[in-house]
Amino acid sequence: MKLIWTKNRFAERKSFRPDEMKNFAAIDFETANGYSSSICSVGVVVVRDGVVSDRYYSLVRPAPNYYSPGNVRVHGLTREDTDVADHFPEVWAEVVQHIEGLPLVAHNSQFDERCLRAAFHRYNMTYPDYEFHCTCRASRRVFGRLLPNHKLDTVAAHCGFVLENHHHALADAEACAAIAVKIL
Repeated sequence: MKLIWTKNRFAERKSFRPDEMKNFAAIDFETANGYSSSICSVGVVVVRDGVVSDRYYSLVRPAPNYYSPGNVRVHGLTREDTDVADHFPEVWAEVVQHIEGLPLVAHNSQFDERCLRAAFHRYNMTYPDYEFHCTCRASRRVFGRLLPNHKLDTVAAHCGFVLENHHHALADAEACAAIAVKIL
């Protein structure tokens, strides 16, 4: 299943402190197996001037193309879901048009950056050294022991966002964007 970019015409403006990050792309990857390059879905939420402006979700045919049972338990995707999906280079060519020049934000950004780098390497693509920010690290810094943990759903709820479909790449990117707007 592939969704197209959508504009948020009804976004409500909020006031921001001058030191807040107002423009970024929140990103989330799900993987099919233990290989970082095995991206099987991607969700992206573009925030401009502190307001969600675009959303994107796509399934991706993973490389290598097999699914580990543990990964399937986490996100529910299987090979049958992605066998007809585009490969990473085709999906990324669409994504990059909307995120060009924006810093990337992810919850536990080390995982998502590692996946992105591995996919670029797998397909012999030149990695453009994206700037990554981590909402998990920011949460630890901002909220400290106020929260029982700094998992995505916990932090999102504390920031007023209900994460209804955890481990769906778009839902996780939306939660990450909501957190970033509040604390980055």
